Amino acid sequence: MGLQQPDQQLAITTARAVLGTLIQAGIRDLVISPGSRSAPLAYAAAEAEFAGLLRVHVRIDERSAAFMALGLAQSTATPVALAATSGTAIGQMLPAVMEANHTSTPLLVLSADRPDELHGTGASQSTKQKALFGDHVRVALNVPAGRQAGTCVEQALEALQGTGLFPAGPVQLNLQFRDPLIPAENESIGHQYWARIQPGIWPAAGDALSAAAPAAGLPLRRTVVVAGHGAGAQAQAFAQELGLPLFAEPSSNARFSAHAITHYRPLIAVGAQRIERVVLFGRPTLSRPVAKLLADPRIQSAIWQSAPVAWYEAGRRRETPISQWNELQEFAGTAPSGWLAAWQELDARAQGLRGDLKRDGAINGLDVAEAIWERQPDVLLLGSSNIVRDFDLAARPGAADQATVYANRGLAGIDGTISTALGLAVGSGRRTVAVMGDITFAHDASALSWTPGEPRPQLDVVVYNDAGGAIFSTLEHGAVDGSGRYANAVERLFATPQQFDIQCLAKAYGWQYERATTKAELKNLLEQTGGSQAALDRGTRVEGSPAGR
Repeated sequence: MGLQQPDQQLAITTARAVLGTLIQAGIRDLVISPGSRSAPLAYAAAEAEFAGLLRVHVRIDERSAAFMALGLAQSTATPVALAATSGTAIGQMLPAVMEANHTSTPLLVLSADRPDELHGTGASQSTKQKALFGDHVRVALNVPAGRQAGTCVEQALEALQGTGLFPAGPVQLNLQFRDPLIPAENESIGHQYWARIQPGIWPAAGDALSAAAPAAGLPLRRTVVVAGHGAGAQAQAFAQELGLPLFAEPSSNARFSAHAITHYRPLIAVGAQRIERVVLFGRPTLSRPVAKLLADPRIQSAIWQSAPVAWYEAGRRRETPISQWNELQEFAGTAPSGWLAAWQELDARAQGLRGDLKRDGAINGLDVAEAIWERQPDVLLLGSSNIVRDFDLAARPGAADQATVYANRGLAGIDGTISTALGLAVGSGRRTVAVMGDITFAHDASALSWTPGEPRPQLDVVVYNDAGGAIFSTLEHGAVDGSGRYANAVERLFATPQQFDIQCLAKAYGWQYERATTKAELKNLLEQTGGSQAALDRGTRVEGSPAGR
């Protein structure tokens, strides 16, 4: 092999240095998939885990691994490292990296790579991956084979955390490894390197503002507060301070208290003419009525932005950005007498009308949402398309915030939903319920596979089987389908109904399967699981007819 040059350290030495620095910075979790070029990271991770310094999670599919890392990072509020071998393995991570970009989730992709001398030679699994993720990462850094990684790792950690100008988000650290890829013959899993590594604590995000009395002399204004995805409890606190109605999406984690209006989406059309101003927290993702409200030139709007965000570019939205709490209070004003009560009365009427609707007994999406929301699991993940919108219509706000609600609303895709739920359940250590449609379930069904020896979280997966992508019937495509002008094109090309057997899939992957056809049956199933399952062993299928949608 020849003598090692002073600046040409071994691959395993580089891997230990990288993981050691991450641990000292406060990173505790690494999700990894099998591969040869990433072997130095795998061996170093095994050593760090043996020393009690790192939690290693193994996924055989890199796409699933990436979304699991996404859920882990969101539930722990700490960056998560994600490692895989070179080639298509790294490309499999792109959907999760894109979601992390738009949700400011700190993922550190450790992409193992061939050394430069093998690129362009036709060497197996070699491709141009040093900057594969393009604009979807805050920074892409490359460590040439044999070189020290210290400076690049420090830059990666800074970018993960974000700055005053840029939000936190995903980072790629490309590590080029040259043979040998395994530890020396005299080394073992109890390598002495880890004895000198002291785990650090990742800096916590800034404390959320707590409720405070509004400034004196605020003008009376008919203002509403819109809480989009990720708004947080401060949106509710703001509405309560000023006596304003609150229109909160389920994944805003602000949908509680008497200020939250359950049926705000249909009621906007009734009360929009009286609304003078809108204050926006978080990202609005679900509702065309809300989008229309925010675009109304008659209505002044502002967005609370105390820190940089990743989901929109400066100057591209019409809301006025405000970063000072007192300025936001001045913009909104306080509610005139009867303003909140009028919305609450409309909401109560809408609830009564829903209760009067005749039900045929078959379960539908609103039933699913009501049953699960009433059960208030510790952690709730809502799939995209119709599911999250059913919760938006049916989830009645409680007196206080209880469940922590997540949803992949950065790009609102159906990718990796089960894998994200796994990450949330593992990261939180709490009972987690994930709700999704059948197409979303099918898209990530292989994530049900669980590697023997991995700690198993408490997770229930509820699948609403409505025979395909039912959301398209609620969009413009529904009118095209109804006209008959395109024969069965909408059903075939958009709804894409499937005939797979969910029960057989559950059994194949070692999950328990239950079927509910009524709201009462679903509630009973949720009571039975009740967080007592210490193993990932229960999958729940909820099957409803398309007519119920």
